[in-house]
Formats: sequence, C-alpha cells, structure tokens
Amino acid sequence: MDVRRDLDFQLDGDIPRHWFGGHPFKTRFFDAMSTLFPEGERFFIACVRDFKDDITDPEQQHALLDFAKQEAQHAKVHLAFNHRLASQGIKVDKIMARQRQLMFDGARRVLSRTHTLALTAACEHLTALMAQGFTDRPHLFADADPRVRAMYVWHAIEEVEHKGVAYDVLQQVARASWTRRALALIEISIQFPLFTFQIVNHMLKVDGYSRAQRLHLFAQGLWWLYGPGGLMGPLLKPWLAWFKLGFHPWHSGLPRCYQPWLATFQRTGGDAIAASQVLYASPPAPPAKPHPA
Repeated sequence: MDVRRDLDFQLDGDIPRHWFGGHPFKTRFFDAMSTLFPEGERFFIACVRDFKDDITDPEQQHALLDFAKQEAQHAKVHLAFNHRLASQGIKVDKIMARQRQLMFDGARRVLSRTHTLALTAACEHLTALMAQGFTDRPHLFADADPRVRAMYVWHAIEEVEHKGVAYDVLQQVARASWTRRALALIEISIQFPLFTFQIVNHMLKVDGYSRAQRLHLFAQGLWWLYGPGGLMGPLLKPWLAWFKLGFHPWHSGLPRCYQPWLATFQRTGGDAIAASQVLYASPPAPPAKPHPA
C-alpha cells in the first residue's frame, strides 16, 4: 500500500454548504462521518499497535506501519474538512470530545486489548465494504461536489488497500475467537449508524430545519440509504461474509475503479481530484484480481 501525503482537495474553496447535490441529509450523512474519522483513526492505530511487539513477521510489521501512516493522513485531511463544518456552527469539538471519551476513556480502559482490536477489525471491514460498494456505483455520487467527492474516493481507495491489516493481526497474532469477531461486528454495526444519525440530526438542526422538517428529511434519507437501490442494500452480502469461518477481507478483491484511479493519480503527479474524476468520465474497468490472503 502507498502512503500519500500533502494531497490538495481544495477544501478552502467555495464548497456549498449542502455539497451533495444540494440535499441536506445526503450531505450531512457524510459530514457526520467526517467528524468521526479523526478520533476513530487514532483509536484504530492505537488498538493495532497494542500488538506490535508480538509481531515477528517483517512484512506484517511493514504493513502495520503503512496502515498507521495512511490512517494518520485520513485523520489530518478530515480534520481540515471538519474546520469548515465548525465554521458553519457544527459542534465539532464537542462531538470529537464525546467520541474520544467513549473510545479512549471508555473502551480502551474497560475492554481487553483483544476486544478493542476486534472492534477495530470490524470497523475496518465496515468502512472497506462501504468504500468498495460506493466506488463501484459512482452514479450515486455524480451530483456531489467534485472536491469533497475526491476526498471520499481517496479515503475509500486507501481503506480498501489496508482492509486486511487489522484482521490479520486479530487472527494471526491475537488469535481471537470467531465469537469475539462476530460480536464485534454486530456491536459496531449498531453503534456506528446510531451515533452518526445523532450527529446528522444536530447538523440539520444547526441548518435551521424544524423537528417536522428533520423528520421529513430523515424519512427521505433512510430510504436513500436502505430502500431498493439505496446505498446500503448491496452491502448486506459482504457484511454477512464476515461471519463465514474461512472469511478474509481480501476475498472480495479491489474495486473496479482502483486501477484507473491509481493510474490517473500517478500520471497527474498526485492529483486526487483528477483521479476521482475518472470514475465519472469513463466506464469502469473489469474487477481487479483479489489480493492474496
């Protein structure tokens, strides 16, 4: 995996408040996730590093280092984006403080390091399958602002690149049981959307929408997420794959857009905006071959 630094998404430009086609819920759903990423990435790095002294394979040690570097870059970029949200009146600092309290003052003090690693691996599975599902259906994001969209496409690409790192440590080093792995994904799959929707509600309230208007926006938004043809429907099968005894994250391979994105990124000298535009300017390439587990 590559560690890509100093990317310019032009986040200081004239990005509309509701950058996702002018739709408040769609915008705020992704904005809410952005507020969760910086502390979440710090948590993931810490939980995987708990086992660094137990890792003897040089290749796995290198993968762990690159994983931490990629996650640190994600936190850095989303912090920059979150400054925009804070300027709109969103209580970003309060959201991050609450998350920090739950993760570091709560989970990492109360739960075993194996369980927090299982939660990390489960989160990585959830974000990777979302990333792959979203980039494989670029038409769903055609009306999003290209700058913000590029940020999420880049993040998605790298989530897929390192999707097996935490899982390998969980299985090969921590030797976690299937039960612990299964419970971790169920736990995360309940907590993550609930926490996200709480933040979305706060954001819509800051935007000036009344309770009745927010209920209407949530009804539309939940249909967009979970209704026929929505964002989440195609993710059920890869979500369930986690519970197979022989599961490994690399069984699902890479997104169809991966090679075109990477080729354009390299050809343009690291222009992530131009690379993401490939998804919307040409038909997708055939699926990439699975990475060896």
